[in-house]
Amino acid sequence: MEFKEALAYGKKFEEYILDRVHLKYPCAFIVPGKFKPYDIWIPEINRAIEVKADLKSQETGNIVIEIEMFGRPSGLLTTKADDWVICTGDYFYWIEPQELIRQIMLWNKPYVKFVGNGDKASKKAYLVPVHLIKKWCSSWIKESINIE
Repeated sequence: MEFKEALAYGKKFEEYILDRVHLKYPCAFIVPGKFKPYDIWIPEINRAIEVKADLKSQETGNIVIEIEMFGRPSGLLTTKADDWVICTGDYFYWIEPQELIRQIMLWNKPYVKFVGNGDKASKKAYLVPVHLIKKWCSSWIKESINIE
C-alpha cells in the first residue's frame, strides 16, 4: 500500500473512532492539519487519542510499533496521546502508550529496521505479535468495518 493510500485509510479509521467516541463525548474532534502528537482530542475529559492502522497485521500476525524515522524518534517515543487505538481491519485495540512502552521493555525483544511500503527512508519499529497486543491492551473490540 502506497503512503497516500495508507494515509487515506488512516483518516477513515480516525473518523470511525471519532464516531464511536462521540457516543459518550460529543465535543471530541479530529485535530485538523498535520499535527503529529495525536489525532483526536476529547475536551470533556482532557484526553488525546492516536489512531494507528495496521491492516497488514492480518497477514503477518504482527503489529508495527514505530519508534524512529529519518534518524529521529517518532511514533511511540514521541506521542502525546493518552490512548492509542490500533486498528487491524477486524479488531480495535485500546492501549495507553505508557503501558505499551512498559510491556515492550519487559518483552525484551529487539526492534527491526526496514523501509515500509511507500516510505522513502528506513524506520525502526517493534514487530509485536497481535496476541501480545491483545493481552496488553485495556480493551479490544472485534469489529470489521468497510473503509472503501
